[in-house]
Amino acid sequence: MIEYVKGRVASLNPAAAVIETSGGVAYMLQISLPTFSKLENMPEATLLVHEAIREDAWTLYGFLEESERELFRLLIGVSGVGASTARMILSALSADELSAVIASSDVKRLKSVKGVGAKTAERIIVDLRDKIKAPDATLIIQSPATSEAFDEALAALTMLGFAAAQSRKVLKKLFDAEPTLKVEAAIRKALPLM
Repeated sequence: MIEYVKGRVASLNPAAAVIETSGGVAYMLQISLPTFSKLENMPEATLLVHEAIREDAWTLYGFLEESERELFRLLIGVSGVGASTARMILSALSADELSAVIASSDVKRLKSVKGVGAKTAERIIVDLRDKIKAPDATLIIQSPATSEAFDEALAALTMLGFAAAQSRKVLKKLFDAEPTLKVEAAIRKALPLM
């Protein structure tokens, strides 16, 4: 699992960035508009990565900030919201705006994003309202520390066929109780709770 890619910004457009690492390997990462605007004047960057692996494609999504990556992961955990839609939402609304929209149940504003219908907007709000709060327009994501062990355990559970939302919920409880939990132990303890 790739956690981040660090290197020279070899090419950049509003939808993708190519980062060339010191080893000479270049990675193309799909990005949101806020990430693009921040990368425009950066000769080098470190992009946090979310991998989407399907039968026909292996796509990397890049984020400059952990809060944006976590929002992306929460969005794709909602039934009917794919990676492209999640990226479109994060391009249309900043992390703070999206948090405020969800906290205030503003279906109309969420529906204004291309590709998001009324039912999808309602589902996003219902599914994420308790996970995201926006007091004083400050984003607070209700999730465990995004440790490498947590991410690896979550990836393993989803590869085993468990739903991402349910896996995240179970792992959050385990890591809240025991923050230094190792990957193998987390998976072992999570399985009976799924």
